[in-house]
Amino acid sequence: MTDPAELDRALITALAARVGGGRARSRDESVIALRAVLAGAGGVSPALVRTLWSRIEATNAGPVSVWGPLAALLAADRFGHGVRSAHDAETALKAAREGGRAVLDLGRTTPWWARLLAQPDLRVTAALPDDASGRPLALVVSGEEIGPTGDDRTFWVVEAPGDEAKITDLLAQRGLAGTPLETAGGLKLFMLAGYVQPDDGRLIAPTGRLSGVIGAAPVF
Repeated sequence: MTDPAELDRALITALAARVGGGRARSRDESVIALRAVLAGAGGVSPALVRTLWSRIEATNAGPVSVWGPLAALLAADRFGHGVRSAHDAETALKAAREGGRAVLDLGRTTPWWARLLAQPDLRVTAALPDDASGRPLALVVSGEEIGPTGDDRTFWVVEAPGDEAKITDLLAQRGLAGTPLETAGGLKLFMLAGYVQPDDGRLIAPTGRLSGVIGAAPVF
């Protein structure tokens, strides 16, 4: 029987090598590589692999700032307890502009997500929880670029008064599956199935008003 201490030393050696190896060239490449690892994980818990991968990723990325209690809980679980608390959404977004990542709550009275329409240097790059069956409770924002990974969700903001169901029906008529997430006055945040390009003609606002894609997030 293999000595657990020997296995622990081997694990530490492998982790040190992995951390020293740095990051892949792009986030979408990292996600695709992780999916391949998960597919071959055998009896190892996918949740354990995901947590370990995220902690390793956090050592090679900028600091994580959080705004909101759910964001704090989800970010600590995913990235570790070295996250920084921001006193408002703008402070968290400022940290993202300076090279870090921001994790912000959904379900708050502040429609911080609408600000991303005027900040093209920032975008949503992840949603937590990130399993296909879960509704996102917080979004991760950074200056990273992320392309399609094969299983994604796109986040779209539209200025449109009235019932979200009308927008959902309109999207369906255009071949898009949309789920309303947030609303603030006439501004609405939708989650779209798949990776939808910002210039996709199907995303024209029904009244010609303000609209735009604010990012996309992989699903595991």
